[in-house]
Amino acid sequence: MKHRIVVLGAGYAGAYVAGNLARRLSGADTEITVVNAEPDFVQRLRLHQLAAGQDIEAPKLADVFAGTGIRLRLAHVTAVDPERQVVAMADADGGGELGYDTLLYTLGSAVADHGVPGVAEHAFHVTSRPAALRLRERLDSLGRRGEGGSVLVVGDGLTGIETATEFAESRPGLSVTLVARGELGARLSAGARSHLRQACDRLGITVLEHASVESVEATRVLCADGTVLASDATVWTAGFAVNPIAAASGLEVTDNGQILVDRTMRSVSHPNVYAAGDSVYTVGDNGRPLPMSCASAGYTGQQAMKAIVGRLTGRKIANIKLDYVGNHISLGRRDGILQLVDDEGQAKPKYVGGRKAARIKAGILNMSLWTTSHPTFGLPKRNRHVAAGQDAFGGDRRVAA
Repeated sequence: MKHRIVVLGAGYAGAYVAGNLARRLSGADTEITVVNAEPDFVQRLRLHQLAAGQDIEAPKLADVFAGTGIRLRLAHVTAVDPERQVVAMADADGGGELGYDTLLYTLGSAVADHGVPGVAEHAFHVTSRPAALRLRERLDSLGRRGEGGSVLVVGDGLTGIETATEFAESRPGLSVTLVARGELGARLSAGARSHLRQACDRLGITVLEHASVESVEATRVLCADGTVLASDATVWTAGFAVNPIAAASGLEVTDNGQILVDRTMRSVSHPNVYAAGDSVYTVGDNGRPLPMSCASAGYTGQQAMKAIVGRLTGRKIANIKLDYVGNHISLGRRDGILQLVDDEGQAKPKYVGGRKAARIKAGILNMSLWTTSHPTFGLPKRNRHVAAGQDAFGGDRRVAA
């Protein structure tokens, strides 16, 4: 009987790992199924561009996995039962259950409303392709009515900054306001903060600092100090929350629902379950938790892949580097900031800005798309067999090739 590997989610982590597993493990004794709600690979890092009105490539997952032997199941995951080793799904045909021997959980994250009234009902976000398209249609409708319109972006993290600057550049008729809880760009170096402010000034973005949003309504936002901000479209970028399925399943998780794992990305409570991407809580080589990011998805995905292959085939498991080196921030299509950080996660004094930083960011995005949508390109076809007597619980093998 074949060893059943099920991958939940086909984002940056899930799609890459699934393809690599198919390349490295023999199809004679392993069976890989990927469960994903959407038929396309979503470039989440570019969803603010999609919402701004730009065309963003979205490869079909059927094409991504063509020739790999991977089974693609288009369905929403509704539950995981790690005791019975089954996944519950819902789709157009009613869904059902899917059994597994090894599970890779990469369901990622979505927008976090932090309990602020009105966010779910009235705010837009850019954490999924359907959500970005809804926001795009809203902005288009303002344009069709001949109105410039006002957009309020709540949250001054990387997503908020990139969304505000992209909208201001792509749709110059919009009035864009960026609401920051503290000082804009507080985690950047002094030079990078200055560059960011100059970019906002150049693009005509109004920045409201030290503001706390208390509620969101259809056409306005209410702040804690009594300020009322009119808005034709409020975009909520004030943080992310992981899918609650892991916590509900009985897997051991953190307070925010991320799966607790060992150094190889294996669940500390259920050793045939692995996690990667935003779904996992892991500490980087600098002793600090890795942030939710595309880079972290790459590192944790590679580690999970090596661990699954190693344990199933009886080989040693290499510990890859878990680095957090900095942030790449787009400020529209022709400007950006590359901010490196030290081992303490603090911004280094020097930064790269302008067109050079924009080109670096574009290169990183293109590379991420290529490696994820061509997961087996350039890899040796090893087709390793599952070792006799080995399963997902197999030996705890550390260092190696």
